[in-house]
Amino acid sequence: MPNKILICDDDEGILEMLEVIFSDEGFEVIPELNSLNVHELVLDRRPDLVVLDLWMPVISGDQVLKSLRKDPLTHAVPVLVISASNDGKKIAMDAGASDFVAKPFDLDLLLSKINTLLGAA
Repeated sequence: MPNKILICDDDEGILEMLEVIFSDEGFEVIPELNSLNVHELVLDRRPDLVVLDLWMPVISGDQVLKSLRKDPLTHAVPVLVISASNDGKKIAMDAGASDFVAKPFDLDLLLSKINTLLGAA
C-alpha cells in the first residue's frame, strides 16, 4: 500500500505541483488548500506524513501543527513544514515540526526528507 501524504498549502500552484510530483513518486496524495480542514483530515484519512505550509490565511501552519501535537490521536504524525519565511525554521521547530524545508525548495532535498521521515515512522 502506498504511503499517504497530506499536503496543505494555500498556493494552488504549489499544491498542484507537489501533488503531481508525489503521485509520480508513488505516494497517495491528499491535497488541501484550507488549513482549517487539516486536523479533521488527519483524523479521518490517517496520512503517513503531512506537508504543511507555514503562512496561510485563517489558521497558520504553526497553529495547525500545535493542534496536531496536542491531540493524542495525531501527535505522532510526522509533519514536514515548508515556508519562504526567514524565521520559518525556528517557528516550525518550536511548534513541533518533524523537519523543515525552505521555499523555493530543492525537490531532491524535499523528497529525501520525506523518505527519511516515512522510513523513521
